[in-house]
Amino acid sequence: MKPLPLSQFKITAALSLFLIFQSCVSVPGVWKNEKISSGKRDDFHQLNTEALTYLKANNPKGLKALLSKEMIEDNNERQVELISNRLTDYPYELLDEYYVVNKYIDKDTIPRGSQGISRYGLIYPSAAKEMYFAFFVPKKPANKYMVSIVYAKLNYGWKIIKLGLAPYTINGKTAPELFALAKEQYDKKYIQAALDNVTLAVTCYEPGLYWQYADQADAGLFYTKVHEEVNEKYKYPLVLKQLATGPMILRVYNKDNDEGSFPLIYYMTHFPLKDTDEVKKENLQVRKVVDQLMPGLGENNKYILYSAFNKQPTGYTTVDHFDMTDKVH
Repeated sequence: MKPLPLSQFKITAALSLFLIFQSCVSVPGVWKNEKISSGKRDDFHQLNTEALTYLKANNPKGLKALLSKEMIEDNNERQVELISNRLTDYPYELLDEYYVVNKYIDKDTIPRGSQGISRYGLIYPSAAKEMYFAFFVPKKPANKYMVSIVYAKLNYGWKIIKLGLAPYTINGKTAPELFALAKEQYDKKYIQAALDNVTLAVTCYEPGLYWQYADQADAGLFYTKVHEEVNEKYKYPLVLKQLATGPMILRVYNKDNDEGSFPLIYYMTHFPLKDTDEVKKENLQVRKVVDQLMPGLGENNKYILYSAFNKQPTGYTTVDHFDMTDKVH
């Protein structure tokens, strides 16, 4: 076979180098969960295992080997401690993961899924050409926090560039699900119940780093609207004139416990708190009035919580109170 002419050899060599170079260039795209190639996914999961081990142990020094230079320069000890507290409360598992090859330099987007009320997207700054997002949640309890870890492929390897911790579900519901429940209650004229649930919704609308739910802005506007209506309808302190003993509601808000988040009603009683039998007896009547005054409050709640006071709490000093629980369901 005759050797190629020099000019043709140069063209062939250049074309070969071009093809080799092209094979090394990642095409922009998004791969979620099992769509990530098994080799890459195994590598990412190994990184996650190391990161979660250090985080759970509250070991920021050990974690440094996995952090970007910028993350090392920041003071992350408090964030690591908070994440550690959650990871030691319950076992966490991977909810969603994304491997992305970014198209743009400043901002990029992972579009929302097309199905489900809780569909979400990610809008984030492109820290590198290749990035990886991992979101972890526990199986229990009803009120779940999400742990977010964001990696970027830098010129010195895959490193963590961001850590996050935020509420994901309350009473077993995501923010869009709580918002939908609040709108249903509002349509039924259950405005206090609607306010309680939209308040819960707005607290968990950003569970993961860069998460964007479809109706976040609508929920904020709805919260403002219902809050104004509740303030107009219920003027606190509110004397329950229906009862001869004259108890007075001071405020209604949500309180977390191990089973979820439930309405808590602060009220003042004229009975001395040490006279627990009379306080309890009056509370049974207070519950009946609250059911009429604030319909729907117990419709989707396991409990309604009550705290009786003899002195109005100020928020600055500890005031004696007597706590009672109305088990609704």
